Amino acid sequence: MELSATGEVPLYGINYKDPPDQARAWLDELGDPYARIGADINGRAGIEWGVYGVPETYVIAPDGTIAYRHVGPITRAILQETLLPIVRDHKTQSAKEKTP
Repeated sequence: MELSATGEVPLYGINYKDPPDQARAWLDELGDPYARIGADINGRAGIEWGVYGVPETYVIAPDGTIAYRHVGPITRAILQETLLPIVRDHKTQSAKEKTP
């Protein structure tokens, strides 16, 4: 929720195997930080991505590749010391590529 509130990077979620009404109730209770949410009701996307435990967090590079994968909950330390530096690095690289 804190990361979403910064507006620094959009967050996209995947509802992994939960019935949609249960997923919505969970987000209604705890807050919804996501710009968009997909659904993987049967777990097929999880298989294709190699998910073996939830939660999993992926940083997607501007070219659409997976730049980083984190398995487990996100702590403030992981956010500040790992995820945000990777996000910022990719944003800087992308901006440099766009500059003539």
